[in-house]
Amino acid sequence: MNIKRTKRDRIILGVCGGLALHFGWSSNVVRILAVLGTIFLPGPGWLIPVIYLILGAILPESEVY
Repeated sequence: MNIKRTKRDRIILGVCGGLALHFGWSSNVVRILAVLGTIFLPGPGWLIPVIYLILGAILPESEVY
């Protein structure tokens, strides 16, 4: 998988924008799903921010602005 963080479509690290671009989804939908998953998943909801930070650290940033 060639997922990269975005420079232009970012709010914090660009992970949601990069995932949305890779899969052809709207970045706002990905962000909303991430927030809702963090709030409403009973047990592993805290994992979503942890995974986001890990992906932000390991995914390369896109060269395209």
